[in-house]
Amino acid sequence: MSQSYPQTLPSLSQREAIADAVYRAAIASDHHDAALFDSAWAGEDVSMEIHDDTKKVLQGLSVIRANVLHRVGPMDTTHNISMVRVNYQDGAVAASLTATSTATHAASGTGRDPNGTKYTVGGEYSVDLIKDEAGVWRIKKLALNVVWTTGDASLMRPPQK
Repeated sequence: MSQSYPQTLPSLSQREAIADAVYRAAIASDHHDAALFDSAWAGEDVSMEIHDDTKKVLQGLSVIRANVLHRVGPMDTTHNISMVRVNYQDGAVAASLTATSTATHAASGTGRDPNGTKYTVGGEYSVDLIKDEAGVWRIKKLALNVVWTTGDASLMRPPQK
């Protein structure tokens, strides 16, 4: 099912608009929506860290897009974000938030197969955000601390060349 998702929503409070940047990135990852994904990030000078058994640092939107959106986007995935706590002072142009996340991944076209291979990650996000000139909140830095995993981690490996 192909659906177009708006990049901004009317009538959000500042705290809701801050959280919406993370929601845009997650929805875009689940639907392989590059325009929505890019709308969540504050340009090319951004970073993403993944803390699991190692620490992976993805520097720059093009690197994040290649390693996250274009790897996860074609898969059957769901990212569920909850317990969002926003740290924001009225009038500020910078904010931070923490949240928990559970993301389940399956190879494209196999998500509904009850016997299909899946990989689920539970983690915590720490996110720094900035408000752009148009008043839209965007991610400057996102760190994912992986707390637990289950399933077949090989689903997340880059394809062999």
